[in-house]
Amino acid sequence: MSTTAVLYDKPGPKARRRARIGTVVALVAIAALLYVAYARLADRGQFEAEKWAPLVDPGSEEFSQVWEILGEGFRATLVAAALAIALSLALGVVLGVARLRLGRIARIPVIAFIELFRGLPVVITIVFTWRAMVELGVDVSFLPGEPGLWYLVIGLTLYNSVIIAEILRAGVLSLPSGQGEAGRAIGMTEGQVMRSILLPQAFRVMLPALISQLVVILKDTSLVALLGFYSEALFEGRRLQRVLDNPIQTFFVIGLIFIVVNYALSRLATYAERRLSRSRNGSGDAAKVDEVVPVT
Repeated sequence: MSTTAVLYDKPGPKARRRARIGTVVALVAIAALLYVAYARLADRGQFEAEKWAPLVDPGSEEFSQVWEILGEGFRATLVAAALAIALSLALGVVLGVARLRLGRIARIPVIAFIELFRGLPVVITIVFTWRAMVELGVDVSFLPGEPGLWYLVIGLTLYNSVIIAEILRAGVLSLPSGQGEAGRAIGMTEGQVMRSILLPQAFRVMLPALISQLVVILKDTSLVALLGFYSEALFEGRRLQRVLDNPIQTFFVIGLIFIVVNYALSRLATYAERRLSRSRNGSGDAAKVDEVVPVT
C-alpha cells in the first residue's frame, strides 16, 4: 500500500523551490529588521556600558543596591505566586469535584461561578477583587504580608481556580468509565471512588496542563505592576528604571529571569511526567511478574 500523505499532497520541485525562496526572503527581512533595531538602539546609546553596569557589573556603585531591590521584588513575586498556586489548586479541586458530583440543579451555581470568572480577563478580576475588598472594608490585616499581596492572591485564585477545575474535570471525563464502575462494584462509595481512583489518575493525565497553568499564574503576578498596590518584580523594575534611566536594560534582565524561572517549571513538568510514566510502567511490570511467578 502506498504511504503517500492523506491530508496534503507532497510538494513538487517548483513548490519546494518557492518554499526555499520564501524562507530565504523571510530570513533576510528578519535580519534587516534586527539590524535596523540594533542601529537605532546603538545611535541612542543603549549598548553603552554605563547603562548595563548597574545590572551586570559588580564593580558598579549601584550594583548591590539594584540587585537587593530586584531580589525583594522577585521574592514578593514568588510569595504571591506560591500562595495563588496553592489556593488555586485547592479551590480548583473543590469546584471540579462539585461540578462532577452534584446533581443537575445543584451544580448550576458552580457552573455559573466557573463560567463567570473563566470569561473575565485576569486583570479585570484582580482590579475587581482589589476595589471590592477596599470598598466593602474587608480587613485582611490578620493575614501575613501587606494587604496588596492578598488582593493579588485572591484575584489570581478566583481566575485560575476555575481553569484548574475545568482541567481536572476534563481529566476525569477522559478516563475509561470502567475505572469508576470497578470501584463501585467492590463496594466503594462515590467519594472513595473519586479520591482513590479517579482524581489520582486525572492528575497524572492532566499534569502537563496543570504545570502550564502554574506557569501562567507566575507570569500573571506581573499584572499588578499596572495597578501599583503590590511591590513585585516588575513594579520594582519600573521604579529602578526611572532612577537609572535604562528601561530597556532593566526590563530585559527582569524578562530574562522570568524566562529562566518559567523554563525551570516547564522542565519540572517534563521530569514529573517521566517519573510518573516510569512508576506506572514499573507497577505494571511487577503485576505481570506476580501473575507469572506464583508467590509461596
